[in-house]
Amino acid sequence: MKNAILLLTAMVSLFLFSCKNQVKEEKSEIQTRPDWVIVVHGGAGYINPETFTAENEELHKERLTAALKTGGEILESGGSALDAVEEAIRIMEDSPFFNAGRGAVFNADGVNELDASFMDGKSGKAGAVANVTVIKNPISAARKVMEETKHVMLIKQGAEKFAAEQGLEIVDPSYFFTQESWDEHINELAKQDQARRGTVGCVALDKDGNLAAGTSTGGMTNKKFGRVGDSPIIGAGTFADNNTCAVSATGHGEFFIRNVVAYDIAARMKYLNEPISEIADDIINKKLKSLGAGGGVIALDKNGNIAMPFNTSSMHRGFIKAGEEPQVFIFKDR
Repeated sequence: MKNAILLLTAMVSLFLFSCKNQVKEEKSEIQTRPDWVIVVHGGAGYINPETFTAENEELHKERLTAALKTGGEILESGGSALDAVEEAIRIMEDSPFFNAGRGAVFNADGVNELDASFMDGKSGKAGAVANVTVIKNPISAARKVMEETKHVMLIKQGAEKFAAEQGLEIVDPSYFFTQESWDEHINELAKQDQARRGTVGCVALDKDGNLAAGTSTGGMTNKKFGRVGDSPIIGAGTFADNNTCAVSATGHGEFFIRNVVAYDIAARMKYLNEPISEIADDIINKKLKSLGAGGGVIALDKNGNIAMPFNTSSMHRGFIKAGEEPQVFIFKDR
């Protein structure tokens, strides 16, 4: 009986010690978490660092920096992760350097078909549009679907009609045209296109601890009309959950859909309690690479930890944390 009491006392003491340490760790995480964080990507691809000019590199990095600063200013002033993500992506959609919005690639019929998605980590609500051709900023339409409808995705003319009703800017399809994109379409230089531009995305953590994620793209060069990739698919190309992380993906969409990449990262955090950097690296550089899929992700957990793995030769990416300067990269080492 005495031994049983001693054993029970020891177990209770161990349990209390464990709880005390856990509380300390949780407090430490809260204390060390940045006030806010924003991360962007401009697509994974196959740029050759030896032939990519310094001028091009500077122009692309300038746009990434502009997107980060725009979102960072919103977060610094106490704005929401939702607003920061939307505005950062709009900066990239308006730039001809990326495969989203103006300058997006053409499908097999010579049309720019655009996709985007948006997710709120606090409420779990999400919105998306696909195959749209006249909405200037598809990411804004995706957010409107999330906030103003009971649905998750609207496509084609239905999405365009809804965007117009919501007061979003509608443009002639010629707005998205750039000569470089058209020349690549005519010459069917898909690999060259992948080397130049890619899908854009953003994830953010605001001062209230809320996460958000968004992704926008023109899809694959010369894709079949009506093709939809992972970017507007919640759980494949975009996911956000305040309890775990926010993710935006870029790469060969069919593989990201079949492997539910964005949700897989969050699920492994939730159920296995694995660090976000280890999860993202394992999925991108082992699982997807073994399947022959090129691409990458940006991922941001609830404590402000960042992961930006990719298995291609390049991925436009960057981040800012509160009180720090923006950092942007294209290649592994710069």
